[in-house]
Amino acid sequence: MPELVDQYLLPISLLELSQRLADADELVETIGIAMQPDEQYVPTHLSYDSRDVIPGSLFFCKGAYFQPDYFNDALLKGAAAYVSETVMPGQVPGLIVRDVRRAMALTAAWYYANLLKKLTIIGVTGTKGKSTTVYFIKSILDAWMTVENEPASAILSSIDNYDGIIFEESHITTKESLDLYRHFANAVSSGISYLAMEVSSQALKYHRVTAVPFTVGCFLNFGRDHISAIEHPDAQDYLAQKLKIFGQSEVACVNLGTEQVEQVVYASKASEWLITFGWSEFAELSATYHADKGVSGSCFTALMFGQEVQFDLALAGRFNVENALAAIASTIALGVPIDIIQQGLAKARVPGRMEPFAALQDKLILVDYAHNLMSFEALFSSVKASYPNSYIAIVFGCPGYKALDRRIDLGTVAGREADDVVLTEEDSGDEPTIDICNDIASHVKAAGGNPRIILDRSEAIESAIDLAPAGSVILITGKGRETRQKRGKEYIEVVSDVQIVEDYISEHQ
Repeated sequence: MPELVDQYLLPISLLELSQRLADADELVETIGIAMQPDEQYVPTHLSYDSRDVIPGSLFFCKGAYFQPDYFNDALLKGAAAYVSETVMPGQVPGLIVRDVRRAMALTAAWYYANLLKKLTIIGVTGTKGKSTTVYFIKSILDAWMTVENEPASAILSSIDNYDGIIFEESHITTKESLDLYRHFANAVSSGISYLAMEVSSQALKYHRVTAVPFTVGCFLNFGRDHISAIEHPDAQDYLAQKLKIFGQSEVACVNLGTEQVEQVVYASKASEWLITFGWSEFAELSATYHADKGVSGSCFTALMFGQEVQFDLALAGRFNVENALAAIASTIALGVPIDIIQQGLAKARVPGRMEPFAALQDKLILVDYAHNLMSFEALFSSVKASYPNSYIAIVFGCPGYKALDRRIDLGTVAGREADDVVLTEEDSGDEPTIDICNDIASHVKAAGGNPRIILDRSEAIESAIDLAPAGSVILITGKGRETRQKRGKEYIEVVSDVQIVEDYISEHQ
């Protein structure tokens, strides 16, 4: 059955595609392409997944785990041509390219050029705060669209995806390029004009968003993370990949409080217009006051181009003020009125982000997605400011074989700041969970903590709540409302942290 996105395909022949790829310095050679106009093949579908192939498809041989059987399956299902970094067996035409991921992203942008003209896309990158910021942006845009009597905006995040047709739990920060265009097509077909999305460093490095035109490219912050053999070799590469967003953004929004700010601001010159925000007095949008109201949220005052404006937020924490300023800057760039921005921020909710739950004995449980150094430090800072002198317990883990510095960073922060540290499973993949926990535990101990290891996540959460004294704050971090754990190479359905907490409270009331 044809996909909705196929309705937007432009009739570009394989020969013309080969010429465009050559101009982009991507083409290595062509295999069996007809040169006569009446013999030229025009794709009717683009795919990188053999399960998705229909007759007439152009098939991309992509992925570190790509198998020849996938190509054979695609041919059996009617693939009429392919794009690959190596010559594949068979009689179908092929385009051999230097980087199949980049070729796929460029191809998608060319074939769906008209689709891109119909959608305003806001991209948000940063080490922490991406999810919160895109939800803030969506809430503001939805308030605006309500006034304009238009459909609610779309969102692609690491929490949920909504495009007017699909509403789903997300399991990756930024999807592959062809998957993104399917969401774009659904949004446009649903009458949606605006889409806010998280843009990961991996998406920029491996061309998932190459040639996607961002009306706004927002840079939140930079901190050391995602350093491993399978992600970024060092912090310099991590930053360099994130800075690529400016080269495809009309408006750059930059937090002047970020590390490496000079390098970030310099890179933002690739955009046509720069808006700065943050706590700095030199920012065009600066926060001048902030007060938390416990779990009910916070309020702050912003100086916006010389004018003081009051805002309310449903989330506490100084760091969320920065996220709100990022959303304000991004939506000002789109022409959203200030009063609408105020309304949108006051209503904004982020699933799984600092979600509070009250247990017996006045225990407060906070479920949050915090999973790296910056988010951990911000979370503890916010909790200690709102609940001074409280006993704090925390439950968390780290992923297998990647972002290895997190084990040091999170273990150190938890050992220093928490009274009870419970280590458990968190997307261990191919690495034994016990090995990961033991690694983290060594850093917890070095920071003065006394960690406990409970491999079953449900048991770990229940134990942390059970053993915490009355009036404690229990932090459950990393997974939020996610319902999958990566075990081996598969993602296994599990009960979310939120559900575990809700079930515990229900059973113990």
